[in-house]
Amino acid sequence: MRKHLVTSLILTSCLVLSACGNTRLDRAVSGAGIGAAGGAVIGAVAGGPILGAAAVGAVAGGAVGAIAEKHQINFGKAWWDHN
Repeated sequence: MRKHLVTSLILTSCLVLSACGNTRLDRAVSGAGIGAAGGAVIGAVAGGPILGAAAVGAVAGGAVGAIAEKHQINFGKAWWDHN
């Protein structure tokens, strides 16, 4: 039961963060959220530690988001940037 709750929370966080991507920081945060969700799902399916897999996914996704340029990855304006 706990594994499903953690996975659900991480996936929800991923959906909330998926609208970010206009600045380098936005892309890093979005990538970390998406990576954490992906890592948690892989950890749950593989039967491994969900939080450990989510942490690895978050680091990898955050790094890719921070390294990528705006024209390579752009999820649109962040929800807090809409004026």
